Amino acid sequence: MAVSPGTVRPLSKGATPSSSKLESDARTIHDDKPVSASNIAIGVVLGRMSEFFDFFVFGLASVLVFPQLIFPFAPDRLTATLYSFAIFSLAFIARPVGSVVFTAIDRHYGRGTKLTVALFVLGSSTVCMGFLPGYDQIGVAAIYLLALFRIGQGFALGGAWDGLASLLAMNAPERHRGWYAMVPQLGAPIGFALASMLFGYFVANLSTEDFLSWGWRYPFFVAFAINVVALFARLRLVVSKEFGTALERHELQPVRIRDLLSTHGRDILIGAFVPLASFAMFHLVTIFPLGWTSLYGEQAIGAFMMVQVIGALCGVVTIIASGLLADRIGRRSQLGVAAVIIALFSFIGPMLISSGSTGIDAFVIIGFGVLGLSFGQASGSVSFRFRKAYRYTGSAFTSDLAWLVGAGFAPLIVLYLSSHFGVTFIGLYLLSGALCTLVALFFNKRIEPAND
Repeated sequence: MAVSPGTVRPLSKGATPSSSKLESDARTIHDDKPVSASNIAIGVVLGRMSEFFDFFVFGLASVLVFPQLIFPFAPDRLTATLYSFAIFSLAFIARPVGSVVFTAIDRHYGRGTKLTVALFVLGSSTVCMGFLPGYDQIGVAAIYLLALFRIGQGFALGGAWDGLASLLAMNAPERHRGWYAMVPQLGAPIGFALASMLFGYFVANLSTEDFLSWGWRYPFFVAFAINVVALFARLRLVVSKEFGTALERHELQPVRIRDLLSTHGRDILIGAFVPLASFAMFHLVTIFPLGWTSLYGEQAIGAFMMVQVIGALCGVVTIIASGLLADRIGRRSQLGVAAVIIALFSFIGPMLISSGSTGIDAFVIIGFGVLGLSFGQASGSVSFRFRKAYRYTGSAFTSDLAWLVGAGFAPLIVLYLSSHFGVTFIGLYLLSGALCTLVALFFNKRIEPAND
């Protein structure tokens, strides 16, 4: 049946709208401007980079700024950092809630509306942190406001899922699924490297007083600007003809969470645990080492942050390698091998941490390399559990749960346990994540596109 410009194809009974009238009109306008797979890949990387940049700006400030600015009343620096890490964890609790709310917005008002609102909330929460007065100025209200803005970040990130990664995966040739699955993951180390370089520059070139007064605020304002650029880049792809065609085939359609749970409940559970080795390690090579170095290390923080940038670049290389390896041996085997390597690293890591500055540097660089091999295929392990009609919502919600279980509390738990009971607990945490992945892979017999 022909559909006139500016109208939406009628849906069958029980179906939900996949786009608003404005999005349909935008696709009509862009019909003569095809979007290539490379443009989709760039949009995916840019979108993920902006999200991770926001989150890492907060994570780095959780070590460098908030213990002194928000928790000066704490009895010692360790306690203040633990308080800061507790607020860091709030975003991961809010993220699944955001997915539920923004899925409803997506169904009723379209993906473009959802994405615009989500990134506005994310950017606003981030920039408001940059204006936040300290505890000495407004007292306990500073803690409540920081917690509120952090919850806003997590809530918004639950709605920032645009489906571009799923579109990229569905267009992947059968023999190159691992390569296409790793592309979105590049945004994480790139976002971390940019955040670390920016913070590292101010830490190295400002006095402590100037940094704590105004220098730390600048990265939060930069995060807002990056969000604006990323929003327009992603909206350009969301209103593309290719995306609209996928929507009309009901391949990237938002579904009710209760329908998702009733159809794919087992897949969500397995999907949340398959990438746990990667997610458990994620903050142990990014946020935790900076906290450990600031508390117990001897090298300058600015110099150490440059080491973390080098580590992030190693992560980029091994993420790319994970795509090549997964296409050769299969993604399930790739994830299993990476989990075993992380399990082995769990015995080496504590020894590196306890061996001084050189050992901590090696922990970060080697750790990033190991992380990339696993993290590069983590998204593929989630998305391909679902039938096409459920993949859009299922991928987002399952990923939220995996981040909550595997990464959300990692800096808080590991710093507390290692500071009070020894660095062995760093390895035990990593080992637990690796074992969870191996068990989940055992129950997940195959990682490949589900049948429709």
